[in-house]
Order: sequence, then C-alpha cells, then structure tokens
Amino acid sequence: MKRPWAALGLVLALSVIMPRHADAQDKKASNKAVLKPNYPNPFNPETFIPFTVGGFPDCPDAGKLYKITFSVYNVIAQVVAVPVLRGSSGGVSGGTPLDHISLPCGEYLAWWDGRARSNGRSAASGVYTLVLEQDGVPVTRKAIVAK
Repeated sequence: MKRPWAALGLVLALSVIMPRHADAQDKKASNKAVLKPNYPNPFNPETFIPFTVGGFPDCPDAGKLYKITFSVYNVIAQVVAVPVLRGSSGGVSGGTPLDHISLPCGEYLAWWDGRARSNGRSAASGVYTLVLEQDGVPVTRKAIVAK
C-alpha cells in the first residue's frame, strides 16, 4: 500500500461511524428449554430433575403451550424410562409421565424412581442420558446411577 496513513485514517473513520455491535449480537429473550443438574447425582434409588420451559423466567411467548417429552436413555441409546412431573403445575397433575404433554412457560421438577420401564427393576449402575425435548428441540444432560 502506497499510502499507509490514508488506510489508517480510513480504519479510524470507520470505527467511529460503525456501530459497536450488530443487531444479531443483541441479547434477546430466548424461549429455549433448560435442563438443570439432577440431584442427587450420582443417585440411588431416585433423582429429581429441575427444568424450565419456554425461556423461563423471561417467557417471551407468555400463554404459549410447549410440547414436552422427557426420556432417559442408556449408553446404547435405548429408552430406559420416562420421568414424571413432580407436583402439579401448568394445569398438569403431579405424577403425569412427561411424554408428549403440553406445558406453559415455567419452572418444573421431574422425578425418576431409578427403575427401567421395560421390567420395573432398578436401573443398572452406569451413566444415563437425560433428554428433554421442547417442540422437538432436544436438551441433554448426563446422570449417574451408583449402587
């Protein structure tokens, strides 16, 4: 470049008139589900799993119902269990399996008794994957069963 001072002047001028951040960088309210750590972890025989739906606490789409499915998978990707809703909330009674149910934006608590749904026996020791789907979008977390 023949005129380095001209280039430097152009860069400085652009830095003054350009915005500090793009609109896409603005922090907007998200309506994503959040799967919080289960407790206790590792666990035996049961665990509680807190989760939020619809971007709680901001709730950008207040009043909207979200299709929720919650599953527990083993290491070979087999569904081991479907946790149940702990306590009634969002118009859904406690003890309802979290399988294709509709929930409004909010904070919820799931409960898994540590049993496999196929045979009712206690799940084997190991690592399990918790998968919460909100309108088909999955969020995952690991849980450990220790005996």
